[in-house]
Amino acid sequence: MVRVYFPPDANTLLWIGDHCLKTWDRVNVIVAGKQPEPQWLAMENAIRHCEAGLGIWDWAGAEDGLEPDILIACAGHVPTMETLAAVDLLRHSLPHLRTRVVNVVDLMILQSPQHHPHGISDEDFDQILTTHRPVIFAYHGYPYLIHRLIYNRANHPNFHVRGFIEKGTTTTPFDIAVLNELDRFHLAIEAIRRLPLGNEIAFPLIAGLEEKLALHKKYVCEHGEDMPEIRDWKWPYTR
Repeated sequence: MVRVYFPPDANTLLWIGDHCLKTWDRVNVIVAGKQPEPQWLAMENAIRHCEAGLGIWDWAGAEDGLEPDILIACAGHVPTMETLAAVDLLRHSLPHLRTRVVNVVDLMILQSPQHHPHGISDEDFDQILTTHRPVIFAYHGYPYLIHRLIYNRANHPNFHVRGFIEKGTTTTPFDIAVLNELDRFHLAIEAIRRLPLGNEIAFPLIAGLEEKLALHKKYVCEHGEDMPEIRDWKWPYTR
């Protein structure tokens, strides 16, 4: 039986690597980057997160104890970074929006327990990912795989998956994400489109984000590197 892991930072990678080295008679796939990345979780939190397989990152969302308006989920180090940056954009644009951020580190947990031993029950899946709210899912792989894993889940019709779509060239790391529409701007646009905001609110917000994409393209062509606001972005809130 295959296990597939997407550690979002170094601490989760350490735990997953140690866990996989202690197993046998199985195939363990670990998808991780080779470049310096932000450290999102302290070690004790990383251990709990990896043992659970997925979880709500309360420090990243803004639910205020109420049901979220929208969920933004991610699996993989690049999707995690872009998801959190998209949440930052949404917080600035829509300060009253209730968002829930869900990170998936064990991909097979999305599948039904009838099909994989790591799969979570429908009750647990619904509690975390709801039964009726829109979910923007940023995935470090092909989008159709997420749909195949969750097709029997109650909220599957409301999942909108962004992933790699075979677009690439010799360019900057962030531009690769943009080409595959997996960047913070496309994720924020997708979230806005799935919210009942009304055209008078949604259109100006989307136009502003599309302008950022145009500025990014121009800057990369002229300078051969990502804009400073992309390169230097850091999570601005407490954790």
